[in-house]
Amino acid sequence: MGVTAMIPNMTFQQLKDEANSRWGEIWDGSAARLEVMLLCPRKERKLLELHGDMIDHGQPVMGIFHRPRAEADLLSEQGFDPRSASFQFVNISNADMGPWMQQLVTQEGWLRSTVELSPVPFVVDIPNQRPFEKHSILCFRHPSLPPLEKYFLPYPIHALVGKAFVSLPRRQAAELARQQAEILGVGLAKPEPEIVEVPVVEEVVEVEQVPIAVEDAFVSQIMDEVVEDAPSPPIEQAPPVVAEESIPLPTGVAELDNTPAIEREFRNLIQELLDAGVDPSDMMTDPRLEEITERALAQNFETWPVFMQMVS
Repeated sequence: MGVTAMIPNMTFQQLKDEANSRWGEIWDGSAARLEVMLLCPRKERKLLELHGDMIDHGQPVMGIFHRPRAEADLLSEQGFDPRSASFQFVNISNADMGPWMQQLVTQEGWLRSTVELSPVPFVVDIPNQRPFEKHSILCFRHPSLPPLEKYFLPYPIHALVGKAFVSLPRRQAAELARQQAEILGVGLAKPEPEIVEVPVVEEVVEVEQVPIAVEDAFVSQIMDEVVEDAPSPPIEQAPPVVAEESIPLPTGVAELDNTPAIEREFRNLIQELLDAGVDPSDMMTDPRLEEITERALAQNFETWPVFMQMVS
């Protein structure tokens, strides 16, 4: 099984250029690789991000999502709702292609086709747009999504910038991933501090032994002197009772809640759905959750770890 790491603000070209320094012997630069396009319902994007955690593969698999914005109308003209799907480009070795897609195709019924990638027309006016030759790419889509003939990009695939979800092929690669990026998931254990026991050495004090006979004589003499000199005890009067004044208790200071507003809103909605008895798998269809997730994505807040923590 793989280990998924998220590396922000990366391109496929950057990942390839830094592969040897990032992953060492895990990366085989001579392995043949290809790029494919995956279309899934937007509510299932998180499952696609962590798909590598359930797949045995031999080389790192790199995926970057692209969200159509100004070019969304070009998809709507083809009868494809751009808000209904998430669009992921995957760079994968040829040998890992079969295992990566087997479950999606055989068990979930994903469909295979080809999509023509074209540069966005300059009339759309996207800043820093780069031209490239249009070409076809292998595409797999969820059966609930309609076919797509053309997809428009402002840059070539290798220059798309975004969060790169990299699935590393072996568990021992997790440490490398922690050094380079954020490991996805909930409940990562923190190392406990080592407790060192310090032996306590008690100082032994030697007491000089006094002969018992001498000690008894000394005690008897002292007691006789105390009896002769002891005055009669005075009669003590009880002190007046003073009513105790009530002491006000310190007022507690409320702790400041530094949780971001978008996280509080997300947690409140998930808790509301849980209290209503909604199954976690059905929560993704709630339009309120989709709307909050959209705003959280714009604020760089990862909702998936919080979601998994609350429903687990």
